[in-house]
This record gives sequence, structure tokens and C-alpha cells, in this order.
Amino acid sequence: MDSKLSIKDKTKASEGIKVAPFRQHIRKTLPHKHNSYFEIIYLTKGSGFHTIDTVEYEIKTPVVFTIRKEQVHFWDIHSLPEGYVVIIKKSFVENCLDAEIKRLISELSAQTCLFPSSTLIDEIFKLLCDEVKGKSLANRAIIEGLLKALLAKLLESSTPNSSPQGKNTIFRKFVALLENDQEVANKVSFYAGKLNTTPQNLNAICRKEIGESASTVLSEHLINEAKRRLIYTNDTVSEIGNKLGFKDNSHFTKYFKRYVDLTPSQFRKTNN
Repeated sequence: MDSKLSIKDKTKASEGIKVAPFRQHIRKTLPHKHNSYFEIIYLTKGSGFHTIDTVEYEIKTPVVFTIRKEQVHFWDIHSLPEGYVVIIKKSFVENCLDAEIKRLISELSAQTCLFPSSTLIDEIFKLLCDEVKGKSLANRAIIEGLLKALLAKLLESSTPNSSPQGKNTIFRKFVALLENDQEVANKVSFYAGKLNTTPQNLNAICRKEIGESASTVLSEHLINEAKRRLIYTNDTVSEIGNKLGFKDNSHFTKYFKRYVDLTPSQFRKTNN
């Protein structure tokens, strides 16, 4: 394990979206994050396992995986894979002519693993790949139209009980702040201040959007991030707690054990 996770960027600085066939030489990779982009992976062939954060998914094609920028993932593929990869940067989403695309991406990002049944998805991926390839987004309207169709068809595969990311602007900004691991705190009031609102209002918004309190949303994020760091880095428990906004190591240990039923050290030992 390294003390710092590898962060990969598969796009050029000038690109906002990239669509390409899945690279068949990829079989096993080390745990890594992505450099500030959302990734959609569609596999039509292949077997093995794909681990996202602390969850291992068996590859049963056709399958779609989505990976947000704060998530850690790695592959253990046993047979020749085929499919497509779509990489979407924030800059592309912000400049979209169709505002509906941002909402669809937000909803899809809540779905980690999907099993699509429509044969149209294959065709849309192929068309989108052909349009994006080497055209410098000059045909943006076509690209956006195909992307919107793809996102909508993929969401048809989402399960009814999956939790949406929410449509409220403050809620989306709250989630975006949590995903920005440059500045992390374990207090709802910290994020409420960043959003120019009160903790009470942020709590009410979260309950309305996803049926959970702001503190629950925050705690789930902190625990998931703690698990990632305990498994994938050599940082000490004290260092991890400090990075997650806990100034006192005992406080972090008690907080973690309350949700996981294990201390951070016990969790690390169990998962290594």
C-alpha cells in the first residue's frame, strides 16, 4: 500500500468528454482514484471482479459501472473484456446546451452497478464514440443529444429503490462539497456556512430530497472515506482522523466504531 492513492487522468486538458472502447489489455489494476471526472463503464464481454470502494462486484455482462471522482476502484478481470468507457469532466457538464444532462448525470451517479437489457444501448455507445472521436466537440449538439439518450436509457435499468442524488441546488452543492476532499470537516455547520444557509435549513433540504438528515449524509461520507483510507493507504489512524476533521484520535475511533462496530484498527486488520 502507498501512503497516497494513485490518481489517474485519461483525458487531455482540452477535453471535456472522452468515449472509447474499453482497453482489452486491462486485467488487473491497483486501487486508484480518477482526476475529477465521472466515468461510465459498459462491458458486453468479460468475467472477473470490479471493486469500488469496499464493495466487490462480480462482472456479469452486460453490465454498467459508474465511478465518481472521490471513489477508489480496481479491476481483476479474468477473460477478454469488451465494451466502452465514457469519461465526463465537470467543464463539459457546465457548458452543456441542454441543462437536463446535468440532472441525468446526477441521478446516474447514484447508481454504482446496473444491468441494462436494451440492445439500443450498444448502438448509442457506438454512435457516441464515433461522434466524439477526433472532432474536438465541433458537433456538440449531436454529442449532447446522444449522451442524453444514453443516460436516459441507462437510468431505465436503475432499481426502483435506488436513492437519487436529489434535484435541489443546495443539496447538489452539499454533495459536491463532500466530494471535494481538499477540505473536510465533521460538522454540518461547516458545510451550511459554505452554502450560506443554516444547519437547520440544510437538514430540512436533505430530508426532503433523500429522506435523511444532513448529519446522516455527512456521517455516511466520512465513514466511507475512512474505510477507503484504512484499506488503500498506509496513513495511521490518527492521520486519517485528522484529515477527516477529527482533532482528537479517540473521538474519531469512537465515531467510527459507532457506525462500523469495529475500531479503525480492527477494520484495517480485518480487510488487509
